Amino acid sequence: MSRRVYIPALLAAVLVAGGCSSGSPSTPGVTATTVTIGSHQPLSGPSAAGSSEEAPAAKAYFEFVNDHGGVNGRKIIYDYQDDAGNPANTVTVVHRLVEKEKVFAVFDGFGTPTHQAVAGYLNAQGVPDLFPASACTCWNDPAKLPYTFGWVTDYHREGKILGTYVAKAFPGKRIAYFYQDNDFGRQAVQGLDTVVPAASVVARETYQPTYRDVTPQMRAIVRARADVIISLSAPSYTALLRLAQQKLGNTAQLVVNVGGSDPVSLSSLLRFSGSGTAAGQGSPLIQGVITDAYLTPTSDISSGWTSLAKMIHDRYIPAAPFDHYTVYGMATAYTFVQALQRAGKNPTRQSLIAAIERGGLSPGPGLTPLDYSHTSHGGYTGAQIGVVKGDTVVLQGQPLTTDDGKGPVVPYTTPQAPAPASGIPAP
Repeated sequence: MSRRVYIPALLAAVLVAGGCSSGSPSTPGVTATTVTIGSHQPLSGPSAAGSSEEAPAAKAYFEFVNDHGGVNGRKIIYDYQDDAGNPANTVTVVHRLVEKEKVFAVFDGFGTPTHQAVAGYLNAQGVPDLFPASACTCWNDPAKLPYTFGWVTDYHREGKILGTYVAKAFPGKRIAYFYQDNDFGRQAVQGLDTVVPAASVVARETYQPTYRDVTPQMRAIVRARADVIISLSAPSYTALLRLAQQKLGNTAQLVVNVGGSDPVSLSSLLRFSGSGTAAGQGSPLIQGVITDAYLTPTSDISSGWTSLAKMIHDRYIPAAPFDHYTVYGMATAYTFVQALQRAGKNPTRQSLIAAIERGGLSPGPGLTPLDYSHTSHGGYTGAQIGVVKGDTVVLQGQPLTTDDGKGPVVPYTTPQAPAPASGIPAP
C-alpha cells in the first residue's frame, strides 16, 4: 500500500519540479510573479555612443510599471547583455539568453548586422523577436520571420521622407549622399532614389563602421560641388563628417537621418573631439541640421509624453542624458507592455505574437501609426521633418507616412493621443 501511494506522489513532485502542467511544459521566462525578457546591446564598442542609453531607459520604464503592480501581477525582468556591436558576440549572447536564461522573448536587440545574425535562430526556436533597434526592412517578413516584428520607421520609408523634403525644399540643387555601406545605408538610399531626381545626385560616398576618418569622402563631395549632403550615418560618423566639412571650409546644408542626428549625443562627441561647446548646450557645428523624428522629441515640453519620459528619467536614471535614445528606450518598452497586457493573464509566446498581429496598438509617443497585422510586421509608418536648434530637434510641418515601396509620401493628420495619466497603457 505504501509503495502504491509513494510512486504517484513522487511522480507528481517531479512534474511540478519540472514546471509541467497537464503534460505541457510551462512557458519559458514566465512565472507566477515575473516575466523575463532579454536583449543584446552595444554597451561598449564603436556603436555605444548614444545607443548604450536605450536599454537602461527601457529598464527604467519597466521598473516604473513594476512599481505600479506590473502586468497582470507579474514584474518584468529585463536582462540585457553587451555584444559590443559584434555579430559573433551577438550569437553567443542570444544563445545564452534563450538556452540558459530561458527568456520569454528577445526585445529591442540592437543593430542590423548584429540582429541579422540571430533573427533566424530566434524564429527557429519559436522565441518572440520583438522590436529590433534597427530600421531594416528585413524585419517585416512574416512568411520568413513570423516571430520578428520591426518597430522603428524603416530605412526605406525614412529615405523617402527625407528625400521628398529635400527635393521640394532645394529644387535644382546639387545633392550628395554619404552613407554607411551596409543594409542601413543602402536601404535608405533606395528610398531616396524613389523621390530624388537622379540628375540632382552628384556624389555617392560610403563609409565602413571601422573608419576613423571620412575626410577623403568629404573631399569628393567638395569636388562634386554639392549644395546639400544627405547623411545616413551613426552619430559618431555624423560627427566625423561634420568635422571634415568644417576642416575643408564646406558650407553645404547637412540633412541627417534620425538615428545619426541626436543633438545631445552629437554635441558630446564633438566636445570629446575638442570641438563644440560646453556641456548642456548644443554644439554650434550642428545648428540648423535638418533631420526627422518618428517619436515626440524632447524639445516638445508641452507634450504629456515628454513629461512622462522626463518623470521616469528623473526618478530612475537621473544621471543619464535625457535625449532621443532615452525616449526611444522608454517608447519601445511602452509598446512591449501593451503587447504583454494583450497576451492575457497567462501569456504564452504564441499569445504574445497573436496580440501584436491583431493590430490596434497605440503608437504611444510615436507620431504616426504602427503597422502590425498578420501580413505586416512593419512598425512605425512615417516621421516628421525637424531642425536642430540648441540641443533639441524642433519639428516642422506635419507628420508624413508612406510605404516601403514606391507609394507616395502623404501627410498624417490624425492628432496624437495624449499620454495616459497613469503612465501605463490601458489594457
